[in-house]
Amino acid sequence: MDQIKTGKFIAFLRKEKGLTQMALADHLGISDKTISKWERGAGLPDVSLMLPLCEILEISVNELLVGEKMTDADYKKKAEVTIMNLVQENKENKKRFFQSIMCGIITIIAVCSLVVIAAYIEMPVAIRILLIIFAVVTAVVGIGAAATLDVQAGYFECPSCKKLFVPTTKEYVKGYHTFTKRRLTCPECGQTGMCKHKIVR
Repeated sequence: MDQIKTGKFIAFLRKEKGLTQMALADHLGISDKTISKWERGAGLPDVSLMLPLCEILEISVNELLVGEKMTDADYKKKAEVTIMNLVQENKENKKRFFQSIMCGIITIIAVCSLVVIAAYIEMPVAIRILLIIFAVVTAVVGIGAAATLDVQAGYFECPSCKKLFVPTTKEYVKGYHTFTKRRLTCPECGQTGMCKHKIVR
């Protein structure tokens, strides 16, 4: 799915109906910042909001996801493409999640190995210091890469409003976490809580 195309389509239909971002947000019970995010192509409407949004804009969910109005002849073909895109997106999310785990494991092994070498093998002090610095750099780069992949792997579900969202990398890194949950602030309702990581929609 092309989020930018869908966002422009939402903006076009909203303006066509004479609605401001605030008015559309009020109809859906969300903030105007969320509407702005969709229209900028920075995210898609949550599944629970798609039907109400489509009713207001007088389009089908498939037209919303495709980002254009369709004739009856195009509908079936585009529906199949949309389903395949969702399947592909879920597949990519699973792949990124697996890559983030592998990146984290490799980073831990590499850093531990460097620390052990620096601590137990006799060598000049300068080389020992360089190994420790390299271990720290490896840890920072590895954890950063794993975090970036994990953020891109799926969505987080707000415990308060049950909306799915993708946090910024900064929010993700700052939030403390368990294996499956992370403390984040929901962009939809503004509540902060332990949000469950979901790989697929």
